[in-house]
Amino acid sequence: MKKGLFAKKSIGGLLKEAADNKHGLKRTLGPMNLIAMGIGAIIGAGLFIITGDVAAHYSGPAIIISFIIAAVICTFAALCYAEFASLIPIAGSAYTYAFVAIGEFFAWIMGTALTIEYMFSFCTVSAGWSGYLNSLLTDFGIPLSAAFSNSPFVYTPETGWAATGAYFNLPAMVIIALLAWLISRGIQTAAFLNDLLVIMKLGVIVLFIGFGIAYIKAENLTPFIPTNLGAFGEFGWSGVLRGSGIAFFAFLGFDAVATLAQEAKNPQRDMPVGMIGSLVICTIVYIAFAFVMTGVTPYSTLGVPDPVGVAINAFGPSFAWLRYIVKFAILAGLTSVILVMMTGQARIFYTMAHDGLVPAVFGKTHPVYRTPFNTTWILAAVGMLLAGFFPLNILGPLTSMGALFVFGMVCFGVLVLRFTQPTLHRPFKTPFTPWIPLVGTLACLFQMFLMPGVTWLLFIFFIGLGCLFYFGYGSKHSKLRNG
Repeated sequence: MKKGLFAKKSIGGLLKEAADNKHGLKRTLGPMNLIAMGIGAIIGAGLFIITGDVAAHYSGPAIIISFIIAAVICTFAALCYAEFASLIPIAGSAYTYAFVAIGEFFAWIMGTALTIEYMFSFCTVSAGWSGYLNSLLTDFGIPLSAAFSNSPFVYTPETGWAATGAYFNLPAMVIIALLAWLISRGIQTAAFLNDLLVIMKLGVIVLFIGFGIAYIKAENLTPFIPTNLGAFGEFGWSGVLRGSGIAFFAFLGFDAVATLAQEAKNPQRDMPVGMIGSLVICTIVYIAFAFVMTGVTPYSTLGVPDPVGVAINAFGPSFAWLRYIVKFAILAGLTSVILVMMTGQARIFYTMAHDGLVPAVFGKTHPVYRTPFNTTWILAAVGMLLAGFFPLNILGPLTSMGALFVFGMVCFGVLVLRFTQPTLHRPFKTPFTPWIPLVGTLACLFQMFLMPGVTWLLFIFFIGLGCLFYFGYGSKHSKLRNG
């Protein structure tokens, strides 16, 4: 049992598998496609909503520092991801890396954590997409029926579960189905749509920053770090640090690029470019966006669901037209997040199926489209059920918990592999090893310890369910164990 739990894959065998790809996933993605996929996953609700929340409640104009701290932590993880992605160009991302560095059972734990991150992420974002669509249609005088645009249940810690009177969230279900149809027809189709969405939302962000610079007032940026209100995290430097923990979640998504390694034309070169390039671009965008947002209006006014709308109002009535364009951009941003997260999750199940740890149906590719067709539609069906009928706001922190666990363990995996297999040819090496992987591991674990107790309980519950499935099915069908 112990030997099976810690059985490892050989890198030579994985490289042979990647090279023998005649009937597997199709290699069509270049470095610019990968950068765009990373931007598509990162820039979404985090930029348009979390920026205002962090500024209003934690760091004030110093949200810029919060973003820089969060970006540095993510960069540590991205550098470690890049080393693994260039070394092991397989679609399984952190799941495969753990299989090589530590063993099968820990790889399963990583696969479960990735599922927590990706599955609940695209379901939650699709519910947010529905809300923004309804907001935009309401602006044009054609609001959606509440009975068909909300979850039939709602949950709050104060009152518990309650019925809303709605039937199901139809727009959230429709967007998942449409994107599943696109993803299942080919990664090139999905990448092309993502490129268009990224261009659209970056264009609107440039408009916001370009027009907003002229309306920045010095008094809104003073004091840059507001005085602490007497409690940890309520402004001051403690607020900046707590804000960086929340802002960290706005960067989630760059790791989804690693799941596309088996569809990259030159993964050893292009995967590091895709992950690090998208992270650098998004960091610059976040800092510039936050600077303009807190400069045009007092930070205390930004703690609302649509802080961008508040900032645009500060431009004056002549810019009312920009509100509509920004809402289109937010819809585009959320759409690309759903698309990339669904794509990544399908590739993870595809790889796990080839290892025998999940049923073989997840590992089959379409004979024409060369995509994990069945997996995509199974995920879509589950996602439509969750997004259409359940209030997923309570699962948002769980998504972040899964991501923090994965990021920290990828950093730790680099340390392990450097120690156990130091002579491997690494096309990309994490610089300043062991310090960057070590700091990345500790920083992610520290952020996890700051999460609420209920999030820890949910995380342990889902990891436990994953373990039950592993011992009930995966360990018995493991191809590595069975030779």
